[in-house]
Amino acid sequence: MELLDKLKEIKEKYDGINIQLSDPEIVSNQEKLIELSKKRSELAELVEAYNNLMDVIKNIEDNKEIIHSSDDDELKEMAEAELGELEEEKIKLEEDIKSLLIPKDPDDDKNVIMEIRAGTGGDEAGIFANDLFRMYSRFTELKGWKLEIIDASESTMGGIKEIVLGLSGKGVYGDLKFESGVHRVQRVPVTEASGRLHTSAASVVVMPQAEDVEVGIDQNDLRIDIYRSGGAGGQNVNKVETAVRITHIPTGIVVQCQDERSQLKNRQKAMKVLKTRLYDLEKRKKDDEIAAQRKSIVRTGDRSEKIRTYNYPQNRVTDHRIGLTLYNLSNIMEGDLFELIEKLKIADRADKLNS
Repeated sequence: MELLDKLKEIKEKYDGINIQLSDPEIVSNQEKLIELSKKRSELAELVEAYNNLMDVIKNIEDNKEIIHSSDDDELKEMAEAELGELEEEKIKLEEDIKSLLIPKDPDDDKNVIMEIRAGTGGDEAGIFANDLFRMYSRFTELKGWKLEIIDASESTMGGIKEIVLGLSGKGVYGDLKFESGVHRVQRVPVTEASGRLHTSAASVVVMPQAEDVEVGIDQNDLRIDIYRSGGAGGQNVNKVETAVRITHIPTGIVVQCQDERSQLKNRQKAMKVLKTRLYDLEKRKKDDEIAAQRKSIVRTGDRSEKIRTYNYPQNRVTDHRIGLTLYNLSNIMEGDLFELIEKLKIADRADKLNS
């Protein structure tokens, strides 16, 4: 009954919000109207599930009444057959509701700063880092998100040493937050003349983009260096000092941006990344405190952990955190991450339910 009592309270709160939203004073107050509408939207799915559960519970009681009191054998048989289905539906609805009751990560709707870096494996690691960049770029297109390159450092053979991206859209962090960690590839590299299978790696870091109000930075804590861009970028490369490097002295965090031709734009982008890294630093401290109480099978603060292997000869992708293996590597590298991400979300919800 504890679950039903909690759901009843939520339903009463939802009904109360509906009454408030019909109040002329609220309607004329744009700020309050938006706040209440958002709360109503957050509760709507739970209230719908509660209403469905109450309908099922009533049908179960009605069927039990028929079984115990009816003299019609055929009607009793039908009620017994339906009762089993209703009991199963009740269990499923209760599990769904428990998942909905898990507090939502407040960062799930935030935009993202993503960093991809080549790891062990020489030129092949750089090529693989570029393949991951392409994979996430295609996924971004499929989701209808926006991608912005903040900084990039190329390597040989068409690879990249490091690339920093800004991704914006609906629910970006919620979808990509489990991508942080070491990604390993097993294949015969184009750099290998003898055709031997090699293992290389690249690391991915996904951080919720910080809002200005969330991170305060003392300008006295910053060292800002202006220098000439060193990569592709047009006529101003190596002629005009537009690249920006910002060092946050208390933490030692260094960010840089040379993608734009304007020094001001590069500085703005670099500050965005710095604020995000500082926000991420605090977030990871909190996550570590939670992890001390609960062992998460999906999320980890250790970004040096190998999370996934991409095996080209077998067209196989294995996520080591949840023991998931999919034989559709070619589709995944074209941005089809939907099943993989959904399985990670399900595993995380189940983990939280059991904690």
